[in-house]
Amino acid sequence: MIVIPAVDIKDGKCVRLLQGRMEDETVFSDDPSEMAKRWNDAGAEIIHVVDLDGAFAKSPQNLVSIKKIIASVDADLQIGGGIRNEETIRMYIELGVKRIVIGTEAIRNPSLVIQACEAYPGKIVVGIDSRNGMVAIEGWAETTQTSAIDLAKQFEQYGLAAINFTDISRDGMQTGPNVEQTKFLARATITPIVASGGVSTIKDIKKIKELEPDGVIGVIVGRALYSGTLNLKEAIEMA
Repeated sequence: MIVIPAVDIKDGKCVRLLQGRMEDETVFSDDPSEMAKRWNDAGAEIIHVVDLDGAFAKSPQNLVSIKKIIASVDADLQIGGGIRNEETIRMYIELGVKRIVIGTEAIRNPSLVIQACEAYPGKIVVGIDSRNGMVAIEGWAETTQTSAIDLAKQFEQYGLAAINFTDISRDGMQTGPNVEQTKFLARATITPIVASGGVSTIKDIKKIKELEPDGVIGVIVGRALYSGTLNLKEAIEMA
């Protein structure tokens, strides 16, 4: 299982939000590339980069910061936020990004996911953000009538690299991950699952690690790393 540190970018700064609320932010660094390098040097294999402004603007908004991260680290990057068309996907692939996370468009325009999987095999991730079991989109501002499981199963045959599954109610709250819902989703689909939301301590890493036989291949960690309740090196060793 891979432990994946998150670097969320808003207005060119590295921030963490509570439950995705843009107004509820904590700034951890004025230079996201410094944070990415810190996690890179601690042994991260993949770093999860989110363009928060892009998620709301529907197009990349923090390219300067993202290019600086790419130049600063050896770890692979997966990038999400504002990825709404093939041009943006191609741009990131050409910049050397390993995985592209498609969220809103998986609901709005599922053909984009299918075409991207065909064009860039092994590089496409669908981000499923769940509020009470239903998929939330548009930077989590809108909750749909599509269940997380139905969306996951929709893309099973197209060779997704993974599904990033986030329980919004846990995100940034450090209340522990939603282990049961993560297990439920992992067992319901053949696509590998990366868990996200609520990780607070090394005990939470252990709980997610126990879901490996169910198909959970990774866990994204954010606020716990920044607030110091979780040590990335220790988490990687545990995983």
